[in-house]
Amino acid sequence: MTDDEIKKELLDGIFCVGCGAQIQTNAKNELGYTPMSALKKGLETDEVYCQRCFRLRHYNEIQPVSLTDDDFRRLLGQIADTKALIVYVVDIFDFTGSLIPGLHRFVGDNPVLLVGNKADVMPKSLKRTKLTNWMRQQANINGIRPIDVTLVSAKKGHSVADLMSKIDNYRQNRDVYVVGVTNVGKSTLINAIINSQTGIHNLITTSRFPGTTLDKIEIPFNDGAKLIDTPGIIHQDQMAHYLGAKELKYVSPQKEVKPIVYQLNEQQTLFMGGLARFDFIQGDKSSFVLYFENNLMLHRTKLEKADTFYLKHAGTLLVPPTSEAMEQFPELQRHEFRTREKSDVVINGLGWITVPANVTIAGWAPKGVSVIIRTAMI
Repeated sequence: MTDDEIKKELLDGIFCVGCGAQIQTNAKNELGYTPMSALKKGLETDEVYCQRCFRLRHYNEIQPVSLTDDDFRRLLGQIADTKALIVYVVDIFDFTGSLIPGLHRFVGDNPVLLVGNKADVMPKSLKRTKLTNWMRQQANINGIRPIDVTLVSAKKGHSVADLMSKIDNYRQNRDVYVVGVTNVGKSTLINAIINSQTGIHNLITTSRFPGTTLDKIEIPFNDGAKLIDTPGIIHQDQMAHYLGAKELKYVSPQKEVKPIVYQLNEQQTLFMGGLARFDFIQGDKSSFVLYFENNLMLHRTKLEKADTFYLKHAGTLLVPPTSEAMEQFPELQRHEFRTREKSDVVINGLGWITVPANVTIAGWAPKGVSVIIRTAMI
């Protein structure tokens, strides 16, 4: 193609197949930029990627984007005016951090199919029917009434065919919008769907970094309707936003999580590397079950020494973060709870600790990261 023909294509609109941003060749630091030489090659193969997606896919480098939270919500806000099936993807391991506040405002009267991704990292001892029932209850508590709940592993392709059968059953020739917060695996799931239908691998850009998809990406069904991948809503209270690439591997389980049980007396503290902390303040000696990435370092000490211990060892004995990353890492903030029943203390984007009834405990996380208490999942 000549340069003039390519410029005409740009005016008509060429979009990155990786993130959905409109391709442009003029502003290097803006969304959708790609050099003209790379654009020519992409047009020859019908796979045009912006420079950001190219570097992310081949070098695992992330470039900052200029979209704001309001931009993401504005894009999702268009869904309420359509007639569609909403596929709401959550990360089961980070269920609380996966919830979209006010989702009903985005979806209107459209039916919602709740999909729990990353089922492969959950302990095999947890019965899947109990898990889906728990997910439905938690969704109801948050004002969401799903027509169905299903579990998948997008990374491994588990149950993707079952999900597609449910989508075909519920969509009734309508478009399908896939929604979720960043890092729940939406794009990985859509890649698995595309692969199951066409054999094409990894068409859409995916990574552990939040906010990979920047605009709507549309994949056509045979009947003329579309499967639409939407940008992830960014939750600034998730741990991933405070970590670099080296630390992210300690908060995103890639294998089945192995629970660890600690018998604690009151006035004892557990550190999760240098990322978080748990204090058993008051109560009888009890078992506490920890669900975190298997390689995350755990350390027990006395509560009275915990503050001094953290100041001395964060970034060295207590890692991640590394000593260099600690310079930019927020201070830990304390959240105290008193339990009435068996509960989970959840640190958004990191994991949770199952605690018994009638204890006083405190969870510590970087300032800005949510720590909440919920009905025990397991």
